[in-house]
Amino acid sequence: MTERPAIVSRHPRICRRTALQAGAVGLLGLGMNHLEALRAAGPKPASQRSASACIYIFLSGGLAQHESFDLKPAAPAEIRGEFSPIETATPGIDICEHLPLLAARSRHWSVVRSLGHWSNSHTDGHNIMLTGRSDLPPGFSFTSEPKPTDWPSIASMAGFNTPPRTDNLPPAVVLPERLVHWSGRELPGAHAGQMGHQREPWFIEASPYGNPFWRGAYPEFTFANETKKPPQSPDDRLYQAPSLTLPHGLTNDRFTNRLALLSEIDRQRGQLERSTEFEKFDNHRQGAISLLADPKIRRAIDVTHADDAVQARYGRNSFGWSLLMAYRLVEAGVTLVQVNLGNNETWDTHGDAFPRLKNKLFPPTDRALSALLDDLESSGLLGDTMVVMAGEFGRTPKVSTLPDSYAAPGRDHWGAVQSVFFAGGGVRGGTVIGSSDKDGAFPASLAQRPENMAATIYHALGIPPAAVWHDNLDRPQNVYLGDPIPGLL
Repeated sequence: MTERPAIVSRHPRICRRTALQAGAVGLLGLGMNHLEALRAAGPKPASQRSASACIYIFLSGGLAQHESFDLKPAAPAEIRGEFSPIETATPGIDICEHLPLLAARSRHWSVVRSLGHWSNSHTDGHNIMLTGRSDLPPGFSFTSEPKPTDWPSIASMAGFNTPPRTDNLPPAVVLPERLVHWSGRELPGAHAGQMGHQREPWFIEASPYGNPFWRGAYPEFTFANETKKPPQSPDDRLYQAPSLTLPHGLTNDRFTNRLALLSEIDRQRGQLERSTEFEKFDNHRQGAISLLADPKIRRAIDVTHADDAVQARYGRNSFGWSLLMAYRLVEAGVTLVQVNLGNNETWDTHGDAFPRLKNKLFPPTDRALSALLDDLESSGLLGDTMVVMAGEFGRTPKVSTLPDSYAAPGRDHWGAVQSVFFAGGGVRGGTVIGSSDKDGAFPASLAQRPENMAATIYHALGIPPAAVWHDNLDRPQNVYLGDPIPGLL
């Protein structure tokens, strides 16, 4: 384990009274902190920022570097695998033949082929790559769930250490679901942890957790976890725009009725007044109303009713809808959007790896990510929006088999190296940073750590190198635990 670095937010601490009042917006599914924190941050000079927003795409399970952005065509067959490289639009850069749309857009993106950490565990890896730090928090274990003692997530850190882009949206959003292990526990890393509950991201749960032995971008690209042990019931998940936790009886017609909404907030406030002294709620109440009533916000999350042409470009599946929602939320003013492409460790390709990647995982990812880049470019947001895509680790250099579970081979967990995708937000397109060795097993040049990835995001968003946050014991901690990746911005 690496030595734990000193870690830090300049936001004011929220008093008990304000925390109690946060319940007045409980019907929204987010706390008062999401509105209060937006107004608390002091603005940073625009000259310090190359991006005003970031979309962090997380591939739970671990993307195979050999099959995506770091193919080894000269390696032996047991390392090389079944896929061939294709040329991208940038001379000298090759990627997988099954990512043709991204290959055509290489001018927009770069890949870091030399990022790694020490762990091969899903639980450790999620925490490491979602928080951007290689050491584990106090009390962490192989079966950990999110706890207040955890390190803050990149989403919380970036969202709450940057200037607010809007007054009626939380700065950090995670969608379309929480990352849940097949055993039923939520995997750690995506929460605010020691930054406190008031810095939690807003979790938009549009994709319900279903049978953990179904994976993929449903409904078009679903597959069984284990070929030889398929689930007995079909995958019946339904992707839908989430309710903003409106109380029972508050229908869509009443949704636009400000008086009805005010009445509900006042009812909740009355309950709070019995346990704490009264303060004015006008600003908080107006923020809640604007969040619910703003057509842009409703449009942002109701992606399954988008125009047919838009859905066709992104794909009518959970990957496409999620990246479309991310685009619309950034467009509406959210600073950091974490998009989980595939629950139940969908990218954990221990077996049947090649047909799954070719037919089930790469097609919806290639289409949706390319559509996202196109929309960011055409709207003028690409230069201001950094896109990052990574998993909790890479995959083993050698192909392996698990004959009791799968009919065909795959690769196992490998923390030592992975390829991380960057685009927009000041990223130099058509660039490869670092390299792995001839087997794709370890960094060979310009080795990077999760701390460098996080620092790159913070730097692009204009967070100063000396920025701090305060933990739950009011101790100052550093935001930056590494330097930004050189040559990327």
